[in-house]
Amino acid sequence: MPDRRAKDEGRLRLHSRFPTSYLSTPRDIIVYLPPEYDAAARYPVFYLQDGQNLFDPATAFNHQDWQADMVADDLILSGAIQPILMVGVYNTGVRRLSEYTPTRDARMRKGGKGGRYAQMLARELKPFIEREYGAKRAAADTAVGGSSLGALASLAAGLLYPRVFGKVAVMSPSVWWDQRSILKMVRAYKAPARPRVWLDTGTEEGESAQQALEDTRLLRDALVEEGWREGVDLSYAEFAGAGHNELAWGGRFGEVLRHFFGKG
Repeated sequence: MPDRRAKDEGRLRLHSRFPTSYLSTPRDIIVYLPPEYDAAARYPVFYLQDGQNLFDPATAFNHQDWQADMVADDLILSGAIQPILMVGVYNTGVRRLSEYTPTRDARMRKGGKGGRYAQMLARELKPFIEREYGAKRAAADTAVGGSSLGALASLAAGLLYPRVFGKVAVMSPSVWWDQRSILKMVRAYKAPARPRVWLDTGTEEGESAQQALEDTRLLRDALVEEGWREGVDLSYAEFAGAGHNELAWGGRFGEVLRHFFGKG
């Protein structure tokens, strides 16, 4: 993997306090530009949650970033994937749980802004990126993804806006939220458009590792029950020994990029 970082080459663009009418607070947006970015060209786009964890240890949780820029640079320069834009949406700290969950947990008295968060992504952020950068507009060229609660937010966005987000990366999803309400959301999905889904989990995800593994398998099964086909529009993977942390997600992010943006 090359030693270069996109920020050192001026290929990370920070948009501070991006305004939104759907949520209560603005948020920072970080945009990764591929090597030899051409403003006149058009690129696929990957929208990712918890944007502060993607590119910079100075802003990442526990100072462990995904090194997503280095991973993408390596794959692009080697010809393994097509050049892409990546858009990291910073979370807003205490509001993260509320904005990343599609339902309100009555027992916890929290959550449920995931639908509004998806509106922000689809109706405000995506048009902004298309205006400011050379972004392809078709759903087939637009991915959304995240990990943990960010995976729930991403899957909800894909289910609510399948004609906007044609690819969804669901990494180590917090299926447990609100008595596994995400399973009900999947089972209620009847739209003809069906985004491609990457779903994964580690086998050592915290103190309830076995439960997390079983929950992710339940999500896979729910998707299959509703018509997703493994090996066609659903890819499912379990990573032996992988935990629930940035190091694990960054370590397999290249596989996600190859799956969605690989050449050939």
